[in-house]
Amino acid sequence: MRILLVEDHVELSRWISKALQDAHLTVECANNGDDADSLLLTQEYALVILDLTLPKMDGLDVLKRLRARGSRTPVLILTARGGLNDRVNGLNLGADDYLAKPFELVELEARVKALLRRAQGNEAVTIQCGALSFDTVSRMFTYGGAMLALTPREHAVLETLITRAGRTVAKEKLFQEVFSLDDNANVDAIEIYIHRVRKKLDAVDEGRVSITTLRGLGYLLQAAG
Repeated sequence: MRILLVEDHVELSRWISKALQDAHLTVECANNGDDADSLLLTQEYALVILDLTLPKMDGLDVLKRLRARGSRTPVLILTARGGLNDRVNGLNLGADDYLAKPFELVELEARVKALLRRAQGNEAVTIQCGALSFDTVSRMFTYGGAMLALTPREHAVLETLITRAGRTVAKEKLFQEVFSLDDNANVDAIEIYIHRVRKKLDAVDEGRVSITTLRGLGYLLQAAG
């Protein structure tokens, strides 16, 4: 799942990025408002974390332009401008949540997870595909009750597939969710991670939950029977 972090403080941006990547999220970063606006014009994100005080374009202007284009991408404002008027302005312009600096990482992660669940319409805490389960709160996979060990990119592949279980997911869509624009990779790299996830699923219960390749269309996660 890919999110955009817009923060001009380099060390803070690295700190937040590392924490979110550890939580199995793909993070792209922008350090000014112009770059953020350009990315939001051309790329799709599951969530935007947006600072307000930015070079080149203020965060509220970035938000205003995003909503004026009709985008419903969830936005979490993260800023030192914690006054009531700033919070009200941000929420009135279409922000979904507001977290003032300084903050604790555990609270940021909890708010991010809550917004992602809300955006996906996941009322249930657990998504099932046969014996494979995905907990949308902890964001952990289990198979038959046992934890399934996955690397961050394997996790991103399987999360994208299980949230669309029974539907074909295009290779390009998987690539967007797994890799950031800064990664030196092409779309065919997805095949490597599909192969690795298949091996891990087969290792716990061969064939019961499978990833089918549909030539020219993409990949389909389904349970036998």
